[in-house]
Amino acid sequence: MRIETKCLHEGYHPGNGEPRAMPIYQSTTYTYDSTEHIGQLFDLTAPGHMYSRISNPTVAMVEEKISALEGGVGALCTTAGQAASLIAVINLCSAGDHFVAASTIYGGTINLFAVTLKRLGIECTFISPESTEEEIRAAIRPNTKLIFGESLANPALTVLDIERFAKAAHGAGVPLVVDNTFPTPILCRPIEFGADIVIHSTTKYMDGHAVQVGGVIVDSGNFDWTQNDKFPGLTTPDESYHGLTYTESFGRAAFITKARVQLIRDLGCYPAAMTAFLLNLGLETLAVRMEKHVENALAMAEFLAASDKVESVNYPGLPGDPYHGLMKKYMPKGASGVISFTVKGGREKAVQFMDSLELASNVVHVADIRTCVLHPASATHRQLTDEQLVAAGIGPGMIRLSVGLENIEDIKEDVERALARI
Repeated sequence: MRIETKCLHEGYHPGNGEPRAMPIYQSTTYTYDSTEHIGQLFDLTAPGHMYSRISNPTVAMVEEKISALEGGVGALCTTAGQAASLIAVINLCSAGDHFVAASTIYGGTINLFAVTLKRLGIECTFISPESTEEEIRAAIRPNTKLIFGESLANPALTVLDIERFAKAAHGAGVPLVVDNTFPTPILCRPIEFGADIVIHSTTKYMDGHAVQVGGVIVDSGNFDWTQNDKFPGLTTPDESYHGLTYTESFGRAAFITKARVQLIRDLGCYPAAMTAFLLNLGLETLAVRMEKHVENALAMAEFLAASDKVESVNYPGLPGDPYHGLMKKYMPKGASGVISFTVKGGREKAVQFMDSLELASNVVHVADIRTCVLHPASATHRQLTDEQLVAAGIGPGMIRLSVGLENIEDIKEDVERALARI
C-alpha cells in the first residue's frame, strides 16, 4: 500500500462481521484462562496484553499504523511528545552517559535535555544543525550514546541534513534519533535516510485537531546494538525479567521492546484507549491535510515575504530560503504548514501584530487545522537564556505562524489587517 492508503487501512484490520471503525477497548484489565498464561506474559514469552499501563489493543493498533507509515519494525505511543523524547534517550543512557543534540530543537526539549536529564547525571552537548561531519564527530565522546535532531526544527525551521548526521553517528557506533513532528511521514521519512529511531509529538499534525496530547517512538530495527559495548541495557541480561537479553530475545525490535516493557512499565506514561482512538481519526486524514497545509503555507510565506512590514521569513519551501535545497531532498512534497517570520520593530511590534489578529488564534499550540500564532520568546522558549535563544535561531521579534486549512484569502486578509495596525 502507498502511504495515503496506509493512513486509512493499516493498524486495524476488521474481520467478517466486525466493526468498520476501530473499536475503543476501554479497559485496564484482561482475563486469561490460566495462571501459567499470565506468567508467560510477565516473562515476555507469550503475546498479549497484561495491563493497560503497558499496552492496550486500541493503542496497539495505532502504534502499528504509525510504524507502517514511518517504515519501522515497531512503535510505542506515550502520553506526550516530551515523554517520547525522554524514553528514547533514557532507553540508551544512564547516569554518567552523554549525548549530542542539534541546538535548534524545540525549547521544551532543550530544557528536558539541558536541565532535567542533567539532574539525572546525563549530559547533553548542543551543536549547530549546520555542523560538518567533522564538527559532529568532535562533539562525540567515549560515553556518547546517541545523536538527536529535528527533521524540521520548531520554530527556527532549519532542515536537518539527516544523512550527514547519520553518517557521523554511525561512524561512532551510536544511533541517530530524529524528531519528525512537523513534516510527519507524509512529507519526510527519516529512516530511509539513515535515522535509527524516529519520534513525534502526535499532539501536532498527526492529531491535527487539538483534541489529544501524545507522543510516539518508532524503531527502524536497523541499528546493530551488539556492534560494541555501548548499550549493555540491550545486550546484557535484564534481571527484572529473569535474565532476559533484549537483543537475543527480540532481535531487530530490541530497542522498542525494552522501551515498553521496562520504561513504560516503570514510568507509566502510556496513553488511554480513547486518546488513541482520537489520534487515529487524525491519522486517517493526515495525507490530505498535509497537502493542503503545505499549499496554504507556501502562499502565506510568499505573501509575508512581499510585505514591507516584515523583516524576514523562514520557510524552507521558499526558493530563496537557505534550507530550500535540503528541503527538496528530504521533504520533496513540501515543508509543512509552519512559518516563522520577524516583523520590523522587534518584540513590541510582534506582540502588537499578534494581538490584532482576528481569525488566527494566539495559542500555545502548533500544527492545527485552524491557523494559530505564537511568540516563541515569550512562550515555548521563554525559559531559555538569550544565548540559547540565539542558538535556537529565535529572535525577540520572531512569530511562529501555523497556517491552517481555512480559505487562503481569509488568512491573508487577517494577517494583512494585523500588519496594517503596527
